[in-house]
Amino acid sequence: MPAIAVPAFALTWWAACYLTGRDPTRAAALRAAGALISYAAGLALWTVDADGTATQVLFCLPALLWAGASVALLPSSVPERRQIDLGWMILAGAFLIVLVVLPSAGRLIVLAPLAGGLVLLWRFRDQVRPPLLTTALAVAAALYALALVALLLPVDLGAPGLVLAAIGLDLVVLGFLIAVSDALDVGERLRPDLVRSATAAVIAIVLVGGPVAVTLTTVDEPIIMLLQFALVAVVMTVIGLIGPVRRGLDLLAFRGDERVRRDRADLMLLADALPRHRERHRLPATSREDFLRYARQALDNYGDLGRLMRSPLTDLPEVDRRLDGRSSDQPLDRAVELRALLKDEVDRLRPAGELETTEEWRHYNALHFCTVAGLNPYARKMRTDGLERETRRAIDWMRRYVPRGTLRRWHNEGATLVATRLWDGLVAANPRRPDTQHIIGQFGRK
Repeated sequence: MPAIAVPAFALTWWAACYLTGRDPTRAAALRAAGALISYAAGLALWTVDADGTATQVLFCLPALLWAGASVALLPSSVPERRQIDLGWMILAGAFLIVLVVLPSAGRLIVLAPLAGGLVLLWRFRDQVRPPLLTTALAVAAALYALALVALLLPVDLGAPGLVLAAIGLDLVVLGFLIAVSDALDVGERLRPDLVRSATAAVIAIVLVGGPVAVTLTTVDEPIIMLLQFALVAVVMTVIGLIGPVRRGLDLLAFRGDERVRRDRADLMLLADALPRHRERHRLPATSREDFLRYARQALDNYGDLGRLMRSPLTDLPEVDRRLDGRSSDQPLDRAVELRALLKDEVDRLRPAGELETTEEWRHYNALHFCTVAGLNPYARKMRTDGLERETRRAIDWMRRYVPRGTLRRWHNEGATLVATRLWDGLVAANPRRPDTQHIIGQFGRK
């Protein structure tokens, strides 16, 4: 049924690429993208071998990846989160092996990890954002499980093509919910960027998917049919990963002109950041918890101007003050000033005197050398040529005497101190904030 298979394949493949390109460092997004890719690959194989083992395994694999996405959405405050994530990886590998050897009905065992991941997420649903995310994921997972049962068991719920289309719709909903969660977590806008990419995807489905569907109805050669799906996958990859694709093309086309390549890279970072930056007036209304999280993320992205341009903290009053009198007030300028502000706040953590390795220096050392300087003390092939004597001394001390977990804890504590100072500055610059008025009112009553 090419009329169903081709659009469903194209849409899910694009959604997977979009999730990956939006933020390839987010575990939940990568696992949701993996679920979408698995389904799309299974759909292509289904047109060639509907009842094959590989086809059924690919349709079952999204359940394992959906469970992994649910685990990745657990709040960072859960003490056993890392152990849970490691347990999911081990179980996913074991279940994948079992899927290959079990018969069709037995492959429904893959729904057990999915249920377990959703139960864990439901337990901490009060800490997950948006508030209805857990419920929406549970409903979509239930519909996916029902469609998978109809696919693997002799249950008549309609034409197989319609059942597969329903599975694809459930997985697209999963991807959308993960994208919403990630956008809220980092304080970015989703709708403008998503609408732009989805519009391009729909146009490509009409212009490319239509001829492919017609071709599939006229040929019976498996190789030709799979090549048609490969063509659609290439087109959707370009649309979903348009930013990395453009940068790769520039690297090839302008490999002899570094200045042009650098200028175009700056323009592309700006073009990617504009539809994802939040409305400016929302920063003063941000809660303290969200603001502290944005500030810690800005420190983590200190060396990445593209990410800093999308940060809500580019609208801080202190950034406005630093830009006062400038003829230019572009997102790139704001990102540069935000990075300078973060550096100044880290420098404020430095105690007086020569560099030391005592307790009072721990926060400054962790942030300055690992974040501002961008050095990794534990890198195997780290080169210290050209570094200052103070820097070499600090890196050598960290490598010899500071465990990774301890350095990470110092970094997090220092980032919290910097974030708190930035928050105090925002509150002082916005005395009409609701929480500030509440505190003033309480003080007045006392």
